[in-house]
Amino acid sequence: MATVRDTTYDLLRDLGMTTVFGNPGSTEEPFLQEFPADFHYVLALHEASAVGIADGYAQATGRPAHVNLHTAPGTGNGMGNLVTAWHNKSPLIVTAGQQTREMLLLEPRLTNRRAAELTQPYVKWAYEPVRAQDIPAALLRAYATAVQPPAGPVFLSLPLDDWAQPADPPPPLRSVATRYAPDPEQLGHFAAVLAASRAPALVFGAAVDRADGWSLAAALAERLAAPAWSAPAPERAGFPEDHPHYRGVLPFAIGPLAEALHGHDAVLVVGAPVFRYYPYVPGSYLPDGARLLHVTDDPDEAARAPVGDTLLADSALALAALVDLVPAADRRPPEPRPTPTPPEITRPLSADALFAALARFWPQDGVLVQETPSNLPALRRQLRITRPASYFTMASGGLGYGLPAAVGVTLAERDTGRHRPVVAVIGDGSFHYSVQALWTAARLRLPLVVVVPVNQQYAILKAFAELKETPGVPGLDLPGLDITAVAAGYGCATAVVETPEQLEDALAAGLRRDGPTVLPVPITTDLPRII
Repeated sequence: MATVRDTTYDLLRDLGMTTVFGNPGSTEEPFLQEFPADFHYVLALHEASAVGIADGYAQATGRPAHVNLHTAPGTGNGMGNLVTAWHNKSPLIVTAGQQTREMLLLEPRLTNRRAAELTQPYVKWAYEPVRAQDIPAALLRAYATAVQPPAGPVFLSLPLDDWAQPADPPPPLRSVATRYAPDPEQLGHFAAVLAASRAPALVFGAAVDRADGWSLAAALAERLAAPAWSAPAPERAGFPEDHPHYRGVLPFAIGPLAEALHGHDAVLVVGAPVFRYYPYVPGSYLPDGARLLHVTDDPDEAARAPVGDTLLADSALALAALVDLVPAADRRPPEPRPTPTPPEITRPLSADALFAALARFWPQDGVLVQETPSNLPALRRQLRITRPASYFTMASGGLGYGLPAAVGVTLAERDTGRHRPVVAVIGDGSFHYSVQALWTAARLRLPLVVVVPVNQQYAILKAFAELKETPGVPGLDLPGLDITAVAAGYGCATAVVETPEQLEDALAAGLRRDGPTVLPVPITTDLPRII
């Protein structure tokens, strides 16, 4: 007779989920015993890295990923990146072991006391099956929940003694739609407002990239002869940044954002919240007299938007419909934004000089994963994202995501056969949050290049302290960190880069290498502007 474990593995095969990310613990061993030869276990040295790697893998493959964590402590270790997966709308199926049912009443060591509550509110669904035989059906429900819009993580707590129990007949596979079309009446309203607009503006977010809607976003911008912005603090790029209509990333504060849209009487936001703010800079949400139209596949985003009319729909389906409905404008298209002035080359390099060099030597079809809050404005000024699915970062603002996500993206590029080159830009502060992910990259021999701007400080926090007039904050300097030694200790090649010419050679060598390369780059200690 088939066991619960047998039936579960068969279901995972049927769902195409034969890669498992995790860090094994005692309560997971009955599930992992005699691990099947047709499955791949991706070992991380910490649960935060396991979740981050799985997130990057899920986003880059466009399919859900399975993360196996260690009961309550391991789930707690992974929570920071689980929060990011929630905000990133990454479809993760997170399973965690639980103590044996016979002892749960006693709450022995490693019991997850309130398993279904622990991950709330950052999962779409959390459950501990009442019977061992319910595990396969619960897994199928978790899959269906994770992939439906808005996609996101789910959580299952699974007692360790359930796996050997006799199974019920396996649940039948069923298909689940992952896109939905716009309401025709609201769509017509949106089209009429855009057609009548004197000066429309377009704002595109991560969901456009997830829906493969770049070409439709560009077509609508051209049809309306309208400028296009990226939504504030985007986790993915939703519009080609070399397009002549592109204007850059909107500021993530209330007043400055409205000022950036001054002169526009209609603002269409597609695939992003309205809006993602961070520092409180008061002002109007929109320029005087402007109307806002919001397309999202997330009812929660729609409900919390402070202004505007909302259309619930898949971003690409809504854009395709609007391109068909909106007449071509006869106004003059916007002027292309100017090319940045080449920065001065100093020693150490400025952030702008580093990223101008990186842009000059950027690999064809390259993918950027970034977590460098202090230097993000300079990075976005100098390096333009020109192809879909080429930019990944954390929507949550939490550190420790970028490095493991880059490992997951690189693994996905290999597993899908695309083999796009992946470059991560990780600040020297962020680098140490999930640094264990380097070991996984080295063991998997992934050709990931990690560029580390080294300013020996939490410069973003110093800049925030200036904005909020909070002097004397301790713990904002980071002396004595030897990134070269740390990276070498995890099995990476490494070289300190001090000039653009050295970057060119080191980047090319790293992308050819059969394994990860870490490139620390000393930069100036100038503080960025928050807004």
